[in-house]
Amino acid sequence: MSSNNNAPDSTMPIDVVIMAAGKGTRMKSALPKVLHRIGGRALLQHVLDTAASLQARKAVVITGHGAAEVEVTCQSATDFALEFARQEPQLGTGHAVQQALPHLADDGVVVVLSGDVPLTQADTLFHLIAASGGNKLALLTLEMPDPTGYGRIERTANGEVKAIVEHKDATPAQRAIHEVYSGIMAVPATALKRWLARLDNNNAQKEYYLTDIVRFAVTDGEHVVAYKITDAVQVAGVNSPVQLAQLERAFQLSVAHRLMEEGVRLADPARLDVRGDLSCAHDVNIDVNCVFMGQVNLGEGVSIGANCVIANAVIEAGAVIHPFTHIDGEKLGVTVGAGSLIGPFARLRPGARLAAEVHIGNFVEVKNTTMAKGSKANHLAYLGDATVGERVNYGAGSITANYDGANKHRTVIEADVHVGSNCVLIAPVTLGAGGTVGGGSTITKDTPPGALSVARGKQVSIANWSRPQKAPKA
Repeated sequence: MSSNNNAPDSTMPIDVVIMAAGKGTRMKSALPKVLHRIGGRALLQHVLDTAASLQARKAVVITGHGAAEVEVTCQSATDFALEFARQEPQLGTGHAVQQALPHLADDGVVVVLSGDVPLTQADTLFHLIAASGGNKLALLTLEMPDPTGYGRIERTANGEVKAIVEHKDATPAQRAIHEVYSGIMAVPATALKRWLARLDNNNAQKEYYLTDIVRFAVTDGEHVVAYKITDAVQVAGVNSPVQLAQLERAFQLSVAHRLMEEGVRLADPARLDVRGDLSCAHDVNIDVNCVFMGQVNLGEGVSIGANCVIANAVIEAGAVIHPFTHIDGEKLGVTVGAGSLIGPFARLRPGARLAAEVHIGNFVEVKNTTMAKGSKANHLAYLGDATVGERVNYGAGSITANYDGANKHRTVIEADVHVGSNCVLIAPVTLGAGGTVGGGSTITKDTPPGALSVARGKQVSIANWSRPQKAPKA
């Protein structure tokens, strides 16, 4: 079982069933609802992450609409043990879970989750499983000021749960109940199988309701317990773009609060977007409207200016990323060394490896290039497929011409080279250590160490030259 301190004291295995078959008509999208994203990850991926954190034996994902796409996404998103069951046609929640029964052994506790409810916390589910105790039906419930649309929890006079009544089937008195069923339950597998066999569709929707098993449990004299929470976000589902946006903000605010509790200074926690994994050391400062994607690590004392987009990068201690900088490491990653200054309006692309105290200024693009300590490219320049030594100064408007139309070639700029403005370095080429390249030069051959290399047309001045004149109007 889980080593989590909040894990229940039960030796029974946990199996998770995730309902992910719905079309999501209100999303008005060709993309299956459970594949829409929050925090850069599909709704269903969040649920799978939660299932994995329970140390569950397996997850059975019930698919239907867009089943092939959903299943491929699941398999590529996790190495957790997954099995799939298809629900075609979709005849209700009870019918959905019936499709999972052949995949469930009799010795476990089954936790039923929904693929469009992404923000349930593992600790909450551990408490729910503990409430089940391996022999009771346990429901996750919530008090809501406006419970419209939710199944109501009916209790006996002594407070025991006796039924869940769906909103469309509820009487006015039942609709006045504010405790609702979240759609999440933990139930012994043997009991679940027995009760699902008794379902019928004698209701307003003509569907097979999973919630009817509560009535069966009560009829059988079994105990039904409820674990009630107060955090509605944990059980909020997504049925429309509006709800998706609301949960995105709730998710991002929770991430922001976690970061601030760890010591990160956020200029405005409402204007932060983390769409991957962001790890921060002490004394990190992040200004407004920054987006972090993929895996990003910020070292001690890093400062991120406003309106930056950073993906798949390691930014080491003391580096400053000025506003409007775009860093995207993709699969190769980007490294920014300690004390470096980047931006504003700089772009670091995959394979950029910057050592300590490197300066990359406004409108400079660096791709698949290593730059050694103290090198600078401060203005309007391009460095692609290059190896740059220490203390190099790379002039404004200069570029490495690394592509010949068929292949990429590498430029080597050795230590202490000074490249003047508006130079073109046509790769493959090596600039020798300590050399200088005169402004406006097009370099096609290796340059010697310590030399001044100039490759440009001779300046010519024509005295008393007259500019062309416009022809007179007719």
